[in-house]
Amino acid sequence: MRTTGIHHLALVCRDMAETVTFYTEVLGMPLIKTVALPDGGQHFFFDCGGGSSLAFFWWPDVTESAPGVASVRQFPQDAKTVVGSMNHVAFDVPEDELQTCLERLKAAGVPCFPSVVNHDDSPMGVSAERHAGVFIRSVYFTDPNGVMLELAASTRPLGPEDVRHAPARARAEPALA
Repeated sequence: MRTTGIHHLALVCRDMAETVTFYTEVLGMPLIKTVALPDGGQHFFFDCGGGSSLAFFWWPDVTESAPGVASVRQFPQDAKTVVGSMNHVAFDVPEDELQTCLERLKAAGVPCFPSVVNHDDSPMGVSAERHAGVFIRSVYFTDPNGVMLELAASTRPLGPEDVRHAPARARAEPALA
């Protein structure tokens, strides 16, 4: 088996009209397919570039989100989501467009981190300044459904030298007596 990339990521929204407005008007992603589901729901697809799509389901009787259970985020303090949930979606953008994207989000009143984030290998994992050790620069924000989104720009290719940590294991369950 060989995959060639992500075809689409499907999420659930609380209001399809609000979601369409956000993704088409604020993020500029064309709505490329709409489906009316037999149960009264909808399934819409947005072109997010590179041959990939972001899709949303909506149902009139959808269960409300449950923070700490579902992956709904309160920006910017929630960093962890539950096992099996989605943490965030990152879209690739050119580095020289990050600041313009951030300004556009702020002008649209979108909750977002106040500046471009420089990710590096320092103990904090971020730097106030762009330097040779920064490997990705990001803008973080949430959509109207509480989905954490990221506009990400790689600053250099990643290689074997970037794999430096052993994978962690879950805590062992105590033995039964």
